[in-house]
Parts: sequence; C-alpha cells; structure tokens
Amino acid sequence: MMFRFGPGRAARRPGRLGPCGAALLAAAFLLSAGRAPAGPAGAGPECAAAAPLPDGMLLPVVGQHVARGRPVRVLAIGSSSTEGVGASSPARAYPRQLEGTLARAWRDAPVSVVNAGIGGETADQTLLRLEAALRQADKPDLVIWQVGTNDAVTGGDEARFRGLLEHGVALVRGAGIDLILLDQQFYPAIPDRARYERYVGLVASVAAAARVPVFSRYALMREWGRQDPTVLSGMLAQDGFHMGDRGYDCLAQALGQGIVRAAAPAPGAAGAVARARPQAEPGAPSLRRG
Repeated sequence: MMFRFGPGRAARRPGRLGPCGAALLAAAFLLSAGRAPAGPAGAGPECAAAAPLPDGMLLPVVGQHVARGRPVRVLAIGSSSTEGVGASSPARAYPRQLEGTLARAWRDAPVSVVNAGIGGETADQTLLRLEAALRQADKPDLVIWQVGTNDAVTGGDEARFRGLLEHGVALVRGAGIDLILLDQQFYPAIPDRARYERYVGLVASVAAAARVPVFSRYALMREWGRQDPTVLSGMLAQDGFHMGDRGYDCLAQALGQGIVRAAAPAPGAAGAVARARPQAEPGAPSLRRG
C-alpha cells in the first residue's frame, strides 16, 4: 500500500484544534479574475465564489502523467481540515471528494488521493511526516500541503514558521514533485485577526517567491461570508470552526477544477511549462525541531 502515514483518516477528534483562519494580505496574489465553473453534485453558485488557483500557475508533473494516461498519485497532508473533522463521514472529507472530481475529469489517467491529515498538527509536525513521505520509493506526483491554521491560532515565532514553509517547499520541489499550498480557513470567530492575517500573508509570500500555487481557502470562505453570512454558516460544521459536508464538497470541487486547469495548459505554453517545472534546490537543511 502506498504512502503509509499513520492515523490520517477523517475521524472526528474531540478537543483537537484544526485548520481555520483568515488573511486579507494574501487575496491579491491568490485570486485571479473571473469565476470557476460550477462543479458536479448539485453545486450552487456559492461554490464558484473565487477562482481556484492563480492564473499562470502550472502543474507540469501531473500534466505529463495525464497526457500519457499514467496514474496520478496525490498526497493530501495537513491537520484537521485534511483529516475531515466536521464531516459526517470519512467519505465527505475533501481528499475523498477531490479524488472523485479528478477521476471524472481524467478518465484515461487513474487517480488516487491519499488522506494524510492529522488534527491538531502545527507546521513542524506535518513537515516531519512530509519528509518521511518523500523518502519513500513510491512518491506522490502532487502534494497538497494544508498548513498554518494551528500555528496562527496559537501564535509563535513567525520567522520560524516562514522557515518551515520554505524548507517544505524546497523539499517537494527538490524531489521533482508538484506542490499546492492550501492556506488557512476563514471563520467568524477568529480570536486575533491581525496575527492571523500575518500568518496567511506568510503562506502567500513564501509561495509567491517560490512560484508555487496557493489555493486560498481564506479568500473563498471570506467571499461566502460577504455574499451572505448564512452561506458561510451553511459551509461550517456545528462548531462554527471546521468545515461541514457542504464546505468540504465545495472545497473539493473548486480545488479540483483548479488542478485540472493547471495540469492542462493552453497550446503553445511549452515554455511556461518548462519554467514552472520543479527544479532541485541543493543545500536545503534538514529539519530540526525547536
């Protein structure tokens, strides 16, 4: 069985702090003009409130696999929003639903999405598991790293958080694997919005410097709330913190649409694909837990 990461299943973990957050600082980088098309499974217009991934961000490794009809292996790693806390069942967590979205789009390229989410983790804890995953012989073709909410909630050394992000990005790119960062979640009761915005801004800043695509949950969920507070509340679980079934469904649809688009650049984009292809980054230090 590929990718063994321990208890990364979408089971509810009482008392665990999971991903959520907000930050206006990232919006300009993360949103492109226009609206994503509505997805399957009865998607409403609110699912298309924001464009999934920034324009011009490509996934060259996944694109090559899809073009050749080769299997595509996706590792979804992170904390409770990946694990699926707030969903009614593991099948309603976003990684499982994302697998269905991609399978419908890539009928000639088998796709599997592994859920390696563990609720309550901070960036350093998830990064240790990511390092272990990349040492395996059977590596993923795409990593979706959901990161930063628990760090933003608890606070800490922001420079160290940036360093962890930079190290993780270098590891994945150095392994020749496509990467998407999934940023913090917006929710109504953010305890320290200024701090939260700084952490979301750090995700955007590191990604922009490395030319790594970010899917901004913050921008998407903030737009739900702007449309109508009842739209946002309908996306959240009863705790008002984690996503519920509807939110995970919309997340999987919007993220899946962005992945499909980024893996299929327009004709004549060969030069852009070459520029976007991950390159080895020598000299990346090994992670040390502080």
